[in-house]
Amino acid sequence: MTAPDDVRAPTAEPAPPPASPTPRGPARLLRAWLHGTRTGALVRAVRPRQWLKNGLVLAAPTAAGVLDTAEGARGALIAFVAFCLAAGGAYLLNDAADAEADRLHPRKRRRPIASGALSVRAARIAGVTLVLAAPAVAALTGRWELPAVVAGYLALTFGYTAWLKHRPVVDLVAVAGCHVLRAYAGAVAVGVPVTSWFLVVISLGSLQLIAGKREAELRAHGADTGTRATLGAYSRAYLAQVRTMCSGAMIVTYCLWALDDHPGPFYGLSIVPFVLVVLRHNLLVDRGIGEEPEELALRDRPLQVFIGMQLALLVVGIYAT
Repeated sequence: MTAPDDVRAPTAEPAPPPASPTPRGPARLLRAWLHGTRTGALVRAVRPRQWLKNGLVLAAPTAAGVLDTAEGARGALIAFVAFCLAAGGAYLLNDAADAEADRLHPRKRRRPIASGALSVRAARIAGVTLVLAAPAVAALTGRWELPAVVAGYLALTFGYTAWLKHRPVVDLVAVAGCHVLRAYAGAVAVGVPVTSWFLVVISLGSLQLIAGKREAELRAHGADTGTRATLGAYSRAYLAQVRTMCSGAMIVTYCLWALDDHPGPFYGLSIVPFVLVVLRHNLLVDRGIGEEPEELALRDRPLQVFIGMQLALLVVGIYAT
């Protein structure tokens, strides 16, 4: 999602994105299958693009330097698959519960369940199946901790759907908590300790993303659309303040970690792209972009470059020094 050149906050509704070029060949057939069949609708309903967030399970194994071992790679892969199943099932059950509200939303009404491409009954059956499969797959690591973390993630997700999403501030922390559990799952999947630095950075980064998402929703759709109960309790100034607080605290914490007795210069150098990622995200949210944070990582080229730079420096620092 490429941001416009004007950095000023928009005073009116953001312009709709330009239409995508008509796909050709295999891409056209895939799109026709996704939008023209029940199976394709089911695939869209589990939101494969949002599985990008499950990449957080790789953070702890990478930081611990075990991802290049057979056991570490196997444990991380199992954790990733388990969270994809858990997230897909949770999306299905959540969208089935929110189908009526989603039909009022200009974007969410195109989701398979809200649009009628996938029935509520079929979504619930598939959702329950995936939810039950997730802890079973997690158990393949041979560690009881990973199924427990997956179960905790599911409990928090369902608690959010049933109650927490109606409580201002608590809803922000609950969604951020889901991201933290993803990152923690990667650590328990390979049996590495989790440092306080790691948890603080992940927690603050998750809260910043969620605050930015809510701010973008409020900016684009207003507080009275009926699509999210807590939006009316927030103001753009409050959510911007939350982002600012999280950004500052996260940068300080990351700097302390990166400069804390690590060999070689690469950890310290990774501070530069890390700060650029944080600043770029805040800039995009201020421009009215950020309702789907995972889309930013897939479409915004400067953000991709900054993330790539940081990952490259960390990988070199971890595995080559």
